[in-house]
Amino acid sequence: MTATNIYSVEKLIEQARQLAADFKQMTGKPLPGVSNEIAEHDAVKLLGLELCEDRSHGFDARRVSTTVGPQRVQIKARAIFNDNYRGQRLGQLKFDKEWDSVVLVLMNERYQAFEILEARREEIVDNINDNPSRSKRGAMSVAKFRNIATLVWTLEEGLDRAAWHD
Repeated sequence: MTATNIYSVEKLIEQARQLAADFKQMTGKPLPGVSNEIAEHDAVKLLGLELCEDRSHGFDARRVSTTVGPQRVQIKARAIFNDNYRGQRLGQLKFDKEWDSVVLVLMNERYQAFEILEARREEIVDNINDNPSRSKRGAMSVAKFRNIATLVWTLEEGLDRAAWHD
């Protein structure tokens, strides 16, 4: 029997959530690489995206459920452990690549998504250029991203399709 017959992706993601939360609780440090995999899974599932196999083009997924809204999407993740966004940063944004928007999946201490925000490339470029040292590195704070992004999904309300307006 192969692994695909024994495990479902959903079950593995739930186990990864538990492992990451337990690791953080025991060591005080996040388990490297896990939050992004969980976030990609959640973004695809909750926003109706399709994960790209080849990520070398600068985006992680495509919006396939609608023709409205940005189509080529970078997915970023942050686990928020203390309700404080200070000092939290998005992963490096790939400005040398073609993409339309960035989706940020915010997760709680149990690695469960509680908010998903999306910002279009133009909004990000306009705001990141305010700080030239950060724009060279493609860095942006979570707080700044939350200020310019649109809330597209919440744990309480689910998906807000009206958030994608063209």
